[in-house]
Amino acid sequence: MSYVANDDLLTTVLLGLRLGKPLLIEGEPGAGKTELAKVLAHGFDTELIRLQCYEGLAAENALYEWNYTKQLLAVQSGDRGVDGDGSVFSEDYLLERPLLRALRSDDETPQVLLIDEVDRADEEFEALLLEMLSDFQLSIPELGTVTASVPPVVVITSNRTRGLSDALKRRCLYVHVQPPSFDKERVILRRKVPELDEATASAVCAVTQELREHPLLKQPGVAETLDWARALVDLEVDADDEITADRIRSTAGFLLKEIEDVERIDELADDLTAAARDARNSAETDTDQKR
Repeated sequence: MSYVANDDLLTTVLLGLRLGKPLLIEGEPGAGKTELAKVLAHGFDTELIRLQCYEGLAAENALYEWNYTKQLLAVQSGDRGVDGDGSVFSEDYLLERPLLRALRSDDETPQVLLIDEVDRADEEFEALLLEMLSDFQLSIPELGTVTASVPPVVVITSNRTRGLSDALKRRCLYVHVQPPSFDKERVILRRKVPELDEATASAVCAVTQELREHPLLKQPGVAETLDWARALVDLEVDADDEITADRIRSTAGFLLKEIEDVERIDELADDLTAAARDARNSAETDTDQKR
């Protein structure tokens, strides 16, 4: 597993790992924010613990909750009570959720905790994160404070659908992931979809780069570029095939996710096919010169 990154991102990640600071990564959907956490987990050969944020995310879904059914049965059977040494508020009845599980790992290698799309959660949820991000600990009233023996590597992603609190930002190292350049996206494509030949990969990147030049409702990210490339491989498009307007139109659902954008394909067809043709010709010329 690999990740293509610029120097700014590499420096921020390196410092985050050395200083033990959470990483706050913002950028457009499909820019590779989540993939970075996966690559870190792969690099550390450790578990990726993922908390997917959403509106209404509650503490019991992110931190911990008690197994109320098991507690009730224990009380009814007389095996346990609600206080003392035989309390039902003990480890036996505790259900770990992602944040607590990341803190209680016994591994010497840090876990990677991905808090994905934090901007989708309510502002109140951010307050729940502050204690953990500051001291890598959580307070459980019935059991006390849980402190990580090996702090996890924390990656927080945001699509910027709303502003995040200053308190959360202060606890993190911040980096914004920009849409990739043509050359960078081509390198990503060649690594992730090696079945695609160089000329077709260049044409694919040229089309997505051209689409990003237009005021679409949702411009394609790297994820869409990869999906489209895999679709072309499945359709057996190779170096002998041009990427035509009909080909783009029939596979537009891999690149564009809004009907208004899809309906503009005919309007943009000439620009898209010209960009693909020029990129293909340039790639073929470079290949011939290297021989």
